[in-house]
Amino acid sequence: MVDRSTPPTGPTRPPLSGASLTLRLTGIALVVAALAGAFAYVNGTFDPQRLTPKKLINVLETNNGVHPGFRRNHAKGVCVIGHFESTAQARSYSSAQVFSEAQTPVVGRFALPAGNPYAPDSAVPIRSMALRFTQANGQQWRTGMNSMPVFPVGTPEAFYQLQQAQSPLPATGKPDPAAVPAFFGSHPETAPFLAWIKTAKPSASYATETYNSVNAFYLVNASGQRQAVRWNMVPVAQDATGATAPEGSDFLEKDLVQRLSAGPLRWQLMITLANPGDPVNDASKAWPDGRKVLNAGTLVLERTQPQLNGECRDINYDPLVLPSGIEGSDDPLLAARSAGYASSYLRRTSEVSQLPAAKQEAQQ
Repeated sequence: MVDRSTPPTGPTRPPLSGASLTLRLTGIALVVAALAGAFAYVNGTFDPQRLTPKKLINVLETNNGVHPGFRRNHAKGVCVIGHFESTAQARSYSSAQVFSEAQTPVVGRFALPAGNPYAPDSAVPIRSMALRFTQANGQQWRTGMNSMPVFPVGTPEAFYQLQQAQSPLPATGKPDPAAVPAFFGSHPETAPFLAWIKTAKPSASYATETYNSVNAFYLVNASGQRQAVRWNMVPVAQDATGATAPEGSDFLEKDLVQRLSAGPLRWQLMITLANPGDPVNDASKAWPDGRKVLNAGTLVLERTQPQLNGECRDINYDPLVLPSGIEGSDDPLLAARSAGYASSYLRRTSEVSQLPAAKQEAQQ
């Protein structure tokens, strides 16, 4: 949503005419369509017995409603612009240019989970940060992180079943109250997430959160050596313990604009190295304490932009868009996220003719 009373803190692109906007997003959609087809094939789109990206996005729409022009998950958010300042600590582990250059430009997005762009900010305790690093050689690193330490489940199928448990029943229009408890009771791997969620409270600011990759990846150096890792963006904000969220629907974006008006916000990119035997294909399992941690550099965010016409609007934060020197693990959730994001992207860009109405509604 856009707060009319708050002017943008940085330059935004001039409004596009209906025709030019349509052409622009249609062109992007065609490129992503080819990528989506490749991911969909890998993930079983042509096998009706397997979970497909279409089924996954359909159940999200069933649970959240369809909001034309918005993402099917993490629908409510705000664009951010900044850069990344690297240290030397990750350079021996990865040949990625982002770890060797002094600065790399970043376009990011803060958001809430779920697919309702009008949900109150206090509705859920989870916040997300998505980033696109654009290296000098043209390669990109895209990552989507969440404030939760682990994912509820370890497979796309279990995630789909969890969404089904929350779907409204045709007879009542409401979910079966016994379905979600039954799901958790039959999935013991959800215990770490449930332990966290019981004490988690909605924070008052995006700036005070730690954001976690949750999934594992590999850093690859110039010699081809691979090291399994997870990473965290840890806030430098002095009040990083986080205050209780205030009442109201849209305090997170307002807080972010106010903080950035006083100066840049910073996070440290902390990369945790796995030990042999640590699970690298199951995001529901945390790694034990005591692992080596690298301080790979500082994320510096300088200004915000509205998500409906800011630079992050047209970015699909696919976690498998990676530069040389970073590789995805065999965590099945990564492939599912990639395919699901592509499916969501195609749907929202195909709704470009409805964006003006969506924009007017968001600004009211």
